[in-house]
Amino acid sequence: MSTTVKIAVIYYSSTGFSAEIAKEIAEAAAKTGAEVRLLKTAELAPDAAIASNEAWQAHAAASAGIPTATPDDVEWADGVIFGTPTRFGNVSSQLKQFLDTLGGLWAQGRLADKVYSGFVTTATTHGGQESTLLALYNSIHHFGGLIVSPGYTDPVKFVDGNPYGTSHVDAQGNNPIGEETRNAARHQAERVVRIAGALQSGLAAA
Repeated sequence: MSTTVKIAVIYYSSTGFSAEIAKEIAEAAAKTGAEVRLLKTAELAPDAAIASNEAWQAHAAASAGIPTATPDDVEWADGVIFGTPTRFGNVSSQLKQFLDTLGGLWAQGRLADKVYSGFVTTATTHGGQESTLLALYNSIHHFGGLIVSPGYTDPVKFVDGNPYGTSHVDAQGNNPIGEETRNAARHQAERVVRIAGALQSGLAAA
């Protein structure tokens, strides 16, 4: 790439599964030569709720050093990859709250003409994975952004089976993230970087 592509990976994770996918995506994007920011959204849950779940509490402590995303990070990026656990077939309130802070940039047209993509985790098989990503992508349409879903553009997608974005079933915390999910995450990252770079070059030449 003649010009470095800037990628923001912005996620919410309670017990760490979405965070692990986010890290895989960030590392894969960086390996292509992109400049990457790995960022979490702010936690909205009360301390008592976090303390009631050992895995949640452990992840909160382990991820304390991850920077918290701001609207400036989205403006900076050529491509943004959002990640979230599903909440009743929708995005988590923590990610939705972050999206809602982008109104100022949206009003100025500064969210448009960027590449966006998403990934999701659920506790159960088919537990709202596709509906969560589709709900996320509704916001991208309002941004004037370009959705770059992985589709079935690589053999790894016929293994993980979700054309909307990387997804993982954690089985209530009992199913660690394996190579199937990691391969899908890497492909998604590489595709986002490639399309973001092509878009960036095309806009610069226009």
